[in-house]
Amino acid sequence: MAQHSLKPWEKKKQSPYRIEAFSQNKIILIVCEGQTETKYFESFDLVSTKVICENTKGRTKRQLVEFCEKIEKSYNKKGVDFDEIWCVFDMDKKRGEAEFADFDNAIASAINKQYKVAYSNDAFELWFYLHFNYTDQQALRDFYYEQLSNYFGYNYIKIGKKLENCSNNYNRLLTHAQANQNTAIRNAKKLHINQKHLPYSQQNPVTTVYQLVTELNKYLRGAKHS
Repeated sequence: MAQHSLKPWEKKKQSPYRIEAFSQNKIILIVCEGQTETKYFESFDLVSTKVICENTKGRTKRQLVEFCEKIEKSYNKKGVDFDEIWCVFDMDKKRGEAEFADFDNAIASAINKQYKVAYSNDAFELWFYLHFNYTDQQALRDFYYEQLSNYFGYNYIKIGKKLENCSNNYNRLLTHAQANQNTAIRNAKKLHINQKHLPYSQQNPVTTVYQLVTELNKYLRGAKHS
């Protein structure tokens, strides 16, 4: 997907999405399920790469993929092509069979559209927890919330989703004495490799967020580029 600059008259047109003229070498679209994910990925300090994060605000997984396609087409009309497109969502096991089907179908649909998927089961917060510890036990999201409450020093269940806390998660994890992103990547990769032969909804615990983080890390300010 090559990048094209915008024509002067195109820049004046209005769009429901943020349309800009980009001079960066790479443009990545990340469409997230909620505020926690969106603010986390917006916190990466990147060079030579423009990341556009969109929050779908509670849509179903399939609706998120459809929304992602709508955003892509809107940018394409303005002459902007994305080098990579990522869908980011998790599966809430408490919602039952309908959630399982939506999860599996959404991932299959995204892959069919040549999108990449950073999925988590049972929660995006598993990615946070893996910065501290490895687990292959099928714990539900309440377990991760409780553990993060201990590490972060506030009640994650009650206020962890608030804007201020969501906006600080990336830096909090980078600076926490007990957290390590490289450890999280290794832990997440191990979980994924051990379960990738299973249907997506049966992989638990798992998070492929490590793949997106690894990609973004290539363009961090101060990183060594090949």
